[in-house]
Amino acid sequence: MASDLWLSQVAIVISLVGMSLGWRGVMTKYSGFYDLTTAWSMMFWGILVGGLYGSLGDLFLLTVYIEGKFLPYSNLIICLALSVAVHLFLRRKKVRRTGSQPTTGWALGLAVGGMISLFLIFRLLQFYQNDIGIELIATIILVALISPRAHALIFCRHGYGMLMGKRWSIVIRTFFWTTLLLTALYSSFYFTTIWIFIIPPVLLAEKRAHDWVWAAVPRPARRRLRRIWSDASRAKTNEEE
Repeated sequence: MASDLWLSQVAIVISLVGMSLGWRGVMTKYSGFYDLTTAWSMMFWGILVGGLYGSLGDLFLLTVYIEGKFLPYSNLIICLALSVAVHLFLRRKKVRRTGSQPTTGWALGLAVGGMISLFLIFRLLQFYQNDIGIELIATIILVALISPRAHALIFCRHGYGMLMGKRWSIVIRTFFWTTLLLTALYSSFYFTTIWIFIIPPVLLAEKRAHDWVWAAVPRPARRRLRRIWSDASRAKTNEEE
Protein backbone atom coordinates (compact mmCIF):
# COMPACT_ATOMS: atom_id res chain seq x y z
CA MET A 1 0.00 0.00 0.00
CA ALA A 2 1.27 3.44 -0.91
CA SER A 3 1.65 6.03 1.83
CA ASP A 4 -0.76 8.95 2.06
CA LEU A 5 2.17 11.32 1.51
CA TRP A 6 3.00 9.72 -1.84
CA LEU A 7 -0.66 9.68 -2.86
CA SER A 8 -1.07 13.34 -1.94
CA GLN A 9 1.97 14.28 -4.05
CA VAL A 10 0.53 12.45 -7.04
CA ALA A 11 -2.82 14.20 -6.51
CA ILE A 12 -1.11 17.61 -6.30
CA VAL A 13 0.78 17.08 -9.57
CA ILE A 14 -2.31 15.89 -11.43
CA SER A 15 -4.47 18.75 -10.14
CA LEU A 16 -1.81 21.32 -11.08
CA VAL A 17 -1.71 19.94 -14.62
CA GLY A 18 -5.50 20.25 -14.78
CA MET A 19 -5.33 23.86 -13.58
CA SER A 20 -2.69 24.78 -16.16
CA LEU A 21 -4.71 23.20 -18.98
CA GLY A 22 -7.76 25.13 -17.77
CA TRP A 23 -5.98 28.37 -18.65
CA ARG A 24 -5.73 27.33 -22.29
CA GLY A 25 -8.36 28.19 -24.84
CA VAL A 26 -10.45 31.20 -23.85
CA MET A 27 -7.86 32.92 -21.66
CA THR A 28 -4.92 32.38 -24.01
CA LYS A 29 -6.96 33.62 -26.99
CA TYR A 30 -7.38 37.04 -25.38
CA SER A 31 -4.03 37.06 -23.57
CA GLY A 32 -2.51 40.54 -23.33
CA PHE A 33 -5.84 42.30 -23.80
CA TYR A 34 -7.30 41.96 -20.31
CA ASP A 35 -6.10 42.62 -16.76
CA LEU A 36 -3.70 39.70 -16.44
CA THR A 37 -2.08 40.98 -13.23
CA THR A 38 -5.34 40.93 -11.29
CA ALA A 39 -6.23 37.54 -12.72
CA TRP A 40 -2.93 36.02 -11.59
CA SER A 41 -3.20 37.54 -8.12
CA MET A 42 -6.65 36.00 -7.84
CA MET A 43 -5.11 32.58 -8.43
CA PHE A 44 -3.38 32.96 -5.06
CA TRP A 45 -6.63 33.83 -3.30
CA GLY A 46 -8.34 31.04 -5.18
CA ILE A 47 -5.88 28.50 -3.80
CA LEU A 48 -6.58 29.72 -0.25
CA VAL A 49 -10.35 29.79 -0.69
CA GLY A 50 -10.29 26.54 -2.63
CA GLY A 51 -8.18 24.89 0.04
CA LEU A 52 -10.75 25.81 2.69
CA TYR A 53 -13.66 24.89 0.42
CA GLY A 54 -12.05 21.61 -0.56
CA SER A 55 -11.17 20.65 3.00
CA LEU A 56 -14.70 21.41 4.23
CA GLY A 57 -16.15 19.44 1.35
CA ASP A 58 -13.77 16.58 2.04
CA LEU A 59 -14.52 16.56 5.77
CA PHE A 60 -18.28 17.06 5.78
CA LEU A 61 -19.30 15.63 2.40
CA LEU A 62 -16.83 13.37 0.62
CA THR A 63 -15.54 11.24 3.50
CA VAL A 64 -19.07 10.95 4.87
CA TYR A 65 -20.29 9.91 1.41
CA ILE A 66 -17.52 7.30 1.12
CA GLU A 67 -18.59 5.84 4.45
CA GLY A 68 -22.14 5.48 3.15
CA LYS A 69 -23.64 8.24 5.27
CA PHE A 70 -25.25 11.54 4.39
CA LEU A 71 -25.35 14.89 6.15
CA PRO A 72 -28.45 16.78 4.93
CA TYR A 73 -28.03 20.39 3.77
CA SER A 74 -24.29 20.53 4.53
CA ASN A 75 -23.51 20.84 0.81
CA LEU A 76 -25.94 23.76 0.55
CA ILE A 77 -24.26 25.63 3.40
CA ILE A 78 -20.74 25.10 2.02
CA CYS A 79 -21.66 26.08 -1.55
CA LEU A 80 -23.62 29.14 -0.43
CA ALA A 81 -20.63 30.34 1.58
CA LEU A 82 -18.42 29.86 -1.49
CA SER A 83 -20.82 31.79 -3.74
CA VAL A 84 -20.88 34.74 -1.35
CA ALA A 85 -17.07 34.67 -1.09
CA VAL A 86 -16.74 34.71 -4.90
CA HIS A 87 -19.05 37.71 -5.09
CA LEU A 88 -17.07 39.61 -2.47
CA PHE A 89 -13.77 38.91 -4.24
CA LEU A 90 -15.14 40.11 -7.57
CA ARG A 91 -16.50 43.26 -5.91
CA ARG A 92 -13.02 44.40 -4.93
CA LYS A 93 -12.23 47.93 -6.06
CA LYS A 94 -9.32 47.08 -8.36
CA VAL A 95 -11.40 44.39 -10.09
CA ARG A 96 -14.37 46.70 -10.65
CA ARG A 97 -12.14 49.58 -11.77
CA THR A 98 -10.77 47.60 -14.72
CA GLY A 99 -14.03 45.78 -15.48
CA SER A 100 -12.18 42.48 -15.26
CA GLN A 101 -14.76 40.49 -13.29
CA PRO A 102 -15.14 37.73 -15.93
CA THR A 103 -11.41 37.07 -16.36
CA THR A 104 -10.73 37.43 -12.64
CA GLY A 105 -13.59 35.02 -11.99
CA TRP A 106 -12.05 32.55 -14.42
CA ALA A 107 -8.71 32.63 -12.58
CA LEU A 108 -10.44 32.30 -9.21
CA GLY A 109 -12.50 29.36 -10.47
CA LEU A 110 -9.46 27.56 -11.85
CA ALA A 111 -7.74 27.65 -8.48
CA VAL A 112 -10.84 26.65 -6.50
CA GLY A 113 -11.65 23.84 -8.93
CA GLY A 114 -8.07 22.68 -8.82
CA MET A 115 -8.20 22.35 -5.03
CA ILE A 116 -11.46 20.40 -5.23
CA SER A 117 -9.86 18.03 -7.73
CA LEU A 118 -6.82 17.64 -5.46
CA PHE A 119 -8.90 16.37 -2.53
CA LEU A 120 -11.09 14.18 -4.71
CA ILE A 121 -8.17 12.61 -6.60
CA PHE A 122 -6.41 11.89 -3.31
CA ARG A 123 -9.49 10.08 -1.97
CA LEU A 124 -9.86 8.13 -5.22
CA LEU A 125 -6.24 6.99 -5.09
CA GLN A 126 -6.48 6.20 -1.40
CA PHE A 127 -9.66 4.13 -1.74
CA TYR A 128 -8.87 2.33 -5.00
CA GLN A 129 -5.06 2.01 -4.73
CA ASN A 130 -5.29 -1.78 -4.81
CA ASP A 131 -7.71 -1.80 -7.73
CA ILE A 132 -6.26 0.65 -10.25
CA GLY A 133 -7.77 0.18 -13.69
CA ILE A 134 -8.88 2.05 -16.78
CA GLU A 135 -12.08 3.26 -15.11
CA LEU A 136 -10.20 4.80 -12.19
CA ILE A 137 -7.62 6.43 -14.47
CA ALA A 138 -10.37 7.86 -16.68
CA THR A 139 -12.19 9.25 -13.63
CA ILE A 140 -9.02 10.89 -12.30
CA ILE A 141 -8.29 12.48 -15.68
CA LEU A 142 -11.84 13.79 -15.98
CA VAL A 143 -11.78 15.19 -12.44
CA ALA A 144 -8.46 16.94 -13.11
CA LEU A 145 -9.73 18.47 -16.37
CA ILE A 146 -13.38 19.19 -15.61
CA SER A 147 -13.31 20.48 -12.03
CA PRO A 148 -11.01 23.51 -12.65
CA ARG A 149 -12.63 24.39 -15.96
CA ALA A 150 -16.22 23.99 -14.75
CA HIS A 151 -15.57 26.18 -11.70
CA ALA A 152 -13.81 28.71 -13.95
CA LEU A 153 -16.84 28.84 -16.25
CA ILE A 154 -19.25 29.30 -13.33
CA PHE A 155 -17.19 32.09 -11.74
CA CYS A 156 -16.55 33.73 -15.13
CA ARG A 157 -20.31 33.83 -15.69
CA HIS A 158 -20.66 35.32 -12.21
CA GLY A 159 -18.25 38.09 -13.16
CA TYR A 160 -20.06 38.71 -16.44
CA GLY A 161 -23.35 39.02 -14.56
CA MET A 162 -21.77 41.61 -12.29
CA LEU A 163 -20.62 43.57 -15.35
CA MET A 164 -24.22 43.51 -16.57
CA GLY A 165 -25.34 45.09 -13.30
CA LYS A 166 -26.60 41.99 -11.50
CA ARG A 167 -25.90 41.71 -7.80
CA TRP A 168 -27.26 39.08 -5.47
CA SER A 169 -29.27 37.29 -8.16
CA ILE A 170 -25.98 36.16 -9.68
CA VAL A 171 -24.95 34.79 -6.27
CA ILE A 172 -28.02 32.54 -6.30
CA ARG A 173 -27.14 31.40 -9.82
CA THR A 174 -23.57 30.58 -8.80
CA PHE A 175 -24.83 28.82 -5.68
CA PHE A 176 -27.14 26.65 -7.79
CA TRP A 177 -24.44 25.57 -10.27
CA THR A 178 -21.67 25.03 -7.71
CA THR A 179 -24.00 22.86 -5.64
CA LEU A 180 -24.86 20.74 -8.67
CA LEU A 181 -21.22 20.54 -9.74
CA LEU A 182 -19.86 19.57 -6.33
CA THR A 183 -22.56 16.93 -5.87
CA ALA A 184 -21.88 15.51 -9.34
CA LEU A 185 -18.10 15.44 -8.84
CA TYR A 186 -18.40 13.61 -5.55
CA SER A 187 -20.94 11.22 -7.08
CA SER A 188 -18.31 10.20 -9.63
CA PHE A 189 -16.47 8.49 -6.76
CA TYR A 190 -18.83 5.51 -7.14
CA PHE A 191 -20.82 6.27 -10.30
CA THR A 192 -18.67 7.01 -13.34
CA THR A 193 -21.74 7.34 -15.56
CA ILE A 194 -22.41 10.71 -13.90
CA TRP A 195 -19.93 12.22 -16.38
CA ILE A 196 -22.61 11.89 -19.05
CA PHE A 197 -24.48 14.64 -17.22
CA ILE A 198 -21.42 16.77 -16.35
CA ILE A 199 -19.57 17.08 -19.65
CA PRO A 200 -22.36 18.40 -21.97
CA PRO A 201 -23.20 21.49 -19.83
CA VAL A 202 -19.49 22.29 -19.58
CA LEU A 203 -19.10 22.13 -23.37
CA LEU A 204 -22.16 24.34 -23.86
CA ALA A 205 -20.88 26.90 -21.36
CA GLU A 206 -17.48 26.85 -23.07
CA LYS A 207 -19.06 28.31 -26.22
CA ARG A 208 -20.61 31.16 -24.24
CA ALA A 209 -17.41 31.86 -22.31
CA HIS A 210 -15.90 33.76 -25.25
CA ASP A 211 -18.65 36.37 -24.97
CA TRP A 212 -18.14 36.64 -21.20
CA VAL A 213 -14.38 37.17 -21.49
CA TRP A 214 -14.82 39.50 -24.46
CA ALA A 215 -16.87 41.79 -22.22
CA ALA A 216 -13.80 42.19 -19.96
CA VAL A 217 -11.60 43.40 -22.86
CA PRO A 218 -11.46 47.24 -22.99
CA ARG A 219 -12.96 48.80 -26.13
CA PRO A 220 -9.64 50.17 -27.52
CA ALA A 221 -8.08 46.73 -27.04
CA ARG A 222 -11.01 45.12 -28.88
CA ARG A 223 -10.24 47.19 -31.99
CA ARG A 224 -6.57 46.22 -31.86
CA LEU A 225 -7.48 42.57 -31.33
CA ARG A 226 -9.88 42.56 -34.29
CA ARG A 227 -7.14 44.12 -36.42
CA ILE A 228 -4.67 41.40 -35.35
CA TRP A 229 -7.16 38.65 -36.14
CA SER A 230 -7.92 40.24 -39.51
CA ASP A 231 -4.22 40.51 -40.42
CA ALA A 232 -3.61 36.91 -39.33
CA SER A 233 -6.56 35.66 -41.38
CA ARG A 234 -5.38 37.63 -44.42
CA ALA A 235 -1.83 36.28 -44.07
CA LYS A 236 -3.13 32.72 -43.79
CA THR A 237 -5.25 33.17 -46.92
CA ASN A 238 -2.27 34.50 -48.86
CA GLU A 239 -0.13 31.55 -47.76
CA GLU A 240 -2.76 29.07 -48.92
CA GLU A 241 -2.93 30.77 -52.32
